[in-house]
Amino acid sequence: MAKHIGILTGGGDCPGLNAAIRAVGKAAQDVYGMQVTGFLNGFRGLAQDQTMELDVRLLSGILTHGGTILGTSRDKPHRMLIGEKMRDMTEAIVSTYSHHQLDALVCLGGGGTQKNALRLKQAGLNVVTLPKTIDNDIAMTDQSFGFDTALSIATDAIDRLHSTAISHSRLIVVEVMGHRAGWLALEAGIAGGADVILIPEIPYDVGQVAEAIRERTRKGKHFSILVVAEGAMSRVDAARVGKLAQDKKAAKNEVEKRKISSKLQKFHDDHVGHTIRLTKQLEELTQQESRLTILGHLQRGGTPSALDRVLATRLGTSCAEVLNNQEYGVMLAIQGEKINSVPLEDVVRNKKFVPVDHPLIAAARLVGTQFGD
Repeated sequence: MAKHIGILTGGGDCPGLNAAIRAVGKAAQDVYGMQVTGFLNGFRGLAQDQTMELDVRLLSGILTHGGTILGTSRDKPHRMLIGEKMRDMTEAIVSTYSHHQLDALVCLGGGGTQKNALRLKQAGLNVVTLPKTIDNDIAMTDQSFGFDTALSIATDAIDRLHSTAISHSRLIVVEVMGHRAGWLALEAGIAGGADVILIPEIPYDVGQVAEAIRERTRKGKHFSILVVAEGAMSRVDAARVGKLAQDKKAAKNEVEKRKISSKLQKFHDDHVGHTIRLTKQLEELTQQESRLTILGHLQRGGTPSALDRVLATRLGTSCAEVLNNQEYGVMLAIQGEKINSVPLEDVVRNKKFVPVDHPLIAAARLVGTQFGD
């Protein structure tokens, strides 16, 4: 009998999802004769049996579209808000999987989706995943689809902001996405000729940042561009978070751990908008008129770049091959020129941060870019 596969998109939307859905669906149906069912709104749709059949008509013309025709959510199988209560919906998901007589489930998503897929594998489901995220922080793959488009958007924004920075002799601060990994800020900053780049992996000293800007002024350069990842931290804040993390690890009981977790959560909640405070600090320290631009969800939207369309198509068609070979419990990863299957356990236990000795950082320093350290 022909195989029946399900497919869903989890976490935040990003360019390239529709290209990947199209690639999986067309190859699975046209080449391997599989039936393909889409589940709406991520893992919630899987738990509540919300489906659409992904026939050739629906897959036609979506290669260039942003977002996802399936819809998405950040719901977790083991912790889903149903009514007013958080519930473990794993059994409901297993029931839906069995009801549709699925042979496998394909999950497209970032780090959270990879973890959720592993949980479903442990619950007995055959799962294959594809890596998507604009942060490019999924372990074991050289690149995730969505990153290149976001990088192009961020770079274009920095290019445009140069005009007003030069015209008004201003300090322009640009916040880009990246909670824990600084790939987007680093590469967009280099591509856009940023004078200062602040990333989560290198805690900064605001005094050092201000001095770098003042030094530019002394040299007759009366404008500066500063690119900041949303998760970048000062040395003081990074030390505080590090201490709380150590305390949590050393905690002797669950009550202590929960208290420390609450403090960590409050810190991260308060950290949102830190670039507003940073911009005001730098204006006071440098006496230079400063403006902040937060790119936000602009980085997620719109038409995927040519590279992301190609990457999503390669990953999606390889996924159909893997499904036909009955290889499950893996994520498909770009490694060099090849696409390899990587056990989900290896993906989940790691995260891809920017190494402080990365060649990109070395190159940026050699052209005079400052990192606040």
